[in-house]
Amino acid sequence: MRTHTGTRAAALLGGALLAATGLVTAQGAVAAPAPVSATAPTAVTAPGAVTAPGAAAVTKLSHADATARLRAAGVGWTSSGGCSDRNRPTCTSFEQVNLATIQGATTLEQAGGCALTITGGTETGHASGTYSHWNGYKLDFGPTSCLSGYITRTFTDIGPRPGDGAQQYRSGAGNIYARESNHWDVLFHNCGGC
Repeated sequence: MRTHTGTRAAALLGGALLAATGLVTAQGAVAAPAPVSATAPTAVTAPGAVTAPGAAAVTKLSHADATARLRAAGVGWTSSGGCSDRNRPTCTSFEQVNLATIQGATTLEQAGGCALTITGGTETGHASGTYSHWNGYKLDFGPTSCLSGYITRTFTDIGPRPGDGAQQYRSGAGNIYARESNHWDVLFHNCGGC
C-alpha cells in the first residue's frame, strides 16, 4: 500500500510541476515542447509563436575588427568616397557586419585563389531586407575575370533574381552570388566551410 501511495504522491507532484510550467493543456494532457533546431528562425512567424531557444546568434564586428581580419587574409576593399562612414552611401563600411560574412569573404579568397576587392559593405544605400548589406549579411566584390570564372564554374546556376534579373549562383554552403551590372552581390548565410 505504501508503494501505491508513494507513486500517487509522485504523480500529483509531477502534475503540479507541469501545471506550474505551463506544459499541461486545458484537457489535462501533457503538451510536449517543440523540438529546438540550431537553424531555427529568430523572428516570430505567427501570432503567439515564440523564438526558439538555442537559435544561432549572429556575431557583429566593428569596422576596425573586420578590416583587420580582411587585411590578415589578403582581402582588399575600396570606397568610391574614400571613407568608411556607415551612414554615407559613397563609403565602404564594415561596421556591424556579421563575423560569418567576413569569414565567408576570406574563405572565398582562399578557395577561389583570386585577388578580391570588396566594393560595398554595410553602408546605407543598398536594398533593404532581413538579409541585407545594412544587416551585415552581404558584401559586394569587384568582378574580376578570375572571380567571375570561379563562381560560374563552381557554383550552381539558380536563375535570375526576381526584381532586377541579376543572374544568381548558389554555393554548396547556401550562399548566393548575384551578378549585378558592375559587381558581384554576395549573400553570406554562413562562412562557407570555415
